[in-house]
Amino acid sequence: MNISLSGKNVLVTGGAGGIGVEIVKSMHSLNANIIISGSNEQKLKSFADKFNPKVNYVVANLSKIKEVENLADNALTKFNNKLDILVNNAGITRDNLVLRMKETEWNEVININLNSAFFLTKKVMKSMIKNRFGRIINISSVVGSSGNPGQSNYSASKAGIEGMSKSMAIEFASRNITVNCVAPGFIETEMTRELLAKNAEAIRKNIPLGRVGFPHEVASLVSF
Repeated sequence: MNISLSGKNVLVTGGAGGIGVEIVKSMHSLNANIIISGSNEQKLKSFADKFNPKVNYVVANLSKIKEVENLADNALTKFNNKLDILVNNAGITRDNLVLRMKETEWNEVININLNSAFFLTKKVMKSMIKNRFGRIINISSVVGSSGNPGQSNYSASKAGIEGMSKSMAIEFASRNITVNCVAPGFIETEMTRELLAKNAEAIRKNIPLGRVGFPHEVASLVSF
């Protein structure tokens, strides 16, 4: 089956790092128009320039609701109020044991991983309802179901994304808007490279395939 995203407008958060880069490459190869967001303007510009004019960028700190709303407004303006696909991919880790976890470590992860996905989706949803088409893809993680030592904040954010997505899917299905999660296992990215280097053998032992996943494998599923 040939898949084409020609004429589709896409917003990808965290679009210049790890999994986000591969999602953009995959969707660009299918001819989508894309806006990426992140907090590092130099990194965003360097990546987006490779795909001009089909990829643009907006700098946004997703821990701040006002910047989340501004990102949505910028994307909707750029796309003339026709945003077809939203990929809530941005995510961070601030690992620590529960008894040592600081309030900032908890709040930063929840704000960027979960809260931004909710408020960004809420902000663009009116446009999708009006156009009677929308695809929301939220990047979760297996730890949202399994848990992981030292990641109570991250696991909570991903479990929250999955519960939120199920509720949203029910609310918006009648408007031809779908909401789905992609929940990868251990994926080799810049964010996980240090952990993999320290615990490679133990990590691979818990994976039936005997290897970690790669961002392009996640990206293919997101595009589908």
